[in-house]
Amino acid sequence: MTKDIFESLRKEIKNEPYANHMGIRLRDIGPGYAVMETRYSEKMTNFVGLVHGGAIFSLIDEAFSAASNSHGTVAVALNLNVTFLASPAINSLLVVEAKEESRSKRIATYSIEVMQKDENGDRKIAACQAVVYRKDQRLAFLEEEAT
Repeated sequence: MTKDIFESLRKEIKNEPYANHMGIRLRDIGPGYAVMETRYSEKMTNFVGLVHGGAIFSLIDEAFSAASNSHGTVAVALNLNVTFLASPAINSLLVVEAKEESRSKRIATYSIEVMQKDENGDRKIAACQAVVYRKDQRLAFLEEEAT
């Protein structure tokens, strides 16, 4: 059953219009865990020529969503506290890792980091602490697949 959840999530994420628009790809997923990546491009810059905070937030939110919904039940964001630490270089690969820190029936917390990966090594771009509310409801696409 767990493998089916992960395969279903992979399919849903691969077909998600916003993730595709942002060039975000799922690299890994497990219980309470997700790794995603995107390549930072000039289309993601703001008016001062740096990466737009919204682009980094989008990457964080995609990984957070995948990790928090990986248990097969609907999880919705309550709070994300993002600290932007550095601006990545254009064309660098950005990798985000979301890890579940705690989970109860209704609340779960996550630690999320965004790293720039390139020939000069790894550099932390952003750090995030996030909280979800876990609804007592299976993910809709899992229900559809079961019928």
